Amino acid sequence: LFSLYTNSCSSSHQSVKLLKFADDTTLIGLISGGDESAYRWESDHLVSWCSQNNLELNALKVVDFRRNRAPPSPITLCDSPVTIVDSFRFLGSIITQDLKWELNISSITKKAQQRLFFLRQLKKLNLPKTMMVHFYTAIMESILCSSITVWYAAATAKDKGRLQRVIRSAERVIGCNLPSLEDLFASRSLKRAKKIAADPSHPGQKLFVPLPSGRRLRSIRTTTSRHTNSFFPSAVGLINRARSPTA
Repeated sequence: LFSLYTNSCSSSHQSVKLLKFADDTTLIGLISGGDESAYRWESDHLVSWCSQNNLELNALKVVDFRRNRAPPSPITLCDSPVTIVDSFRFLGSIITQDLKWELNISSITKKAQQRLFFLRQLKKLNLPKTMMVHFYTAIMESILCSSITVWYAAATAKDKGRLQRVIRSAERVIGCNLPSLEDLFASRSLKRAKKIAADPSHPGQKLFVPLPSGRRLRSIRTTTSRHTNSFFPSAVGLINRARSPTA
């Protein structure tokens, strides 16, 4: 009902996107040449819409992802200053202004280690191995894979190693092999990519372009490591490797 109630709240500028998930609303603007007018107009429009529809905005924060950030000009919404922050939590994942994932992976590692304690308790109770694997998949693997298609390719080897050590600890407790972090990333990325490629309404479908042979996809040209390590270029590479005769 809430989603229906807020359905009319949308962005009218092509360079500004309004992302809504239940009661979580995020405004993302592409600022070119330092011109923030479209973003500020949409911010004011969001405030006005909420006021007219008896909704309150709270926890107002702004993150600036530009590499060369100019001194931020003050932003005020609902007569309150908006806080400029270095990171924020978006749907459970921590995103920093430099788009590095150390904080997010630290959070995931801590949660997974806490759940490892319960896995050890189940071991002491002599729970069957099959049941322990089910517990690991539902309670620990789900944490390790949280937004993994977004952050894995851009994560450092050190951070990936921290998570892989948690998996190895779980393997020792249960007494069997478990999917590695790389395998989890590959399987989930392929599943997500195939779903997008089969959905004509998805804005990312046009990025999965078959080559004339039809066997592989056209690689996405990138000019920065940030783009190279993002989901779509990584997914195209995974699909091509999966279709390779030597794969």
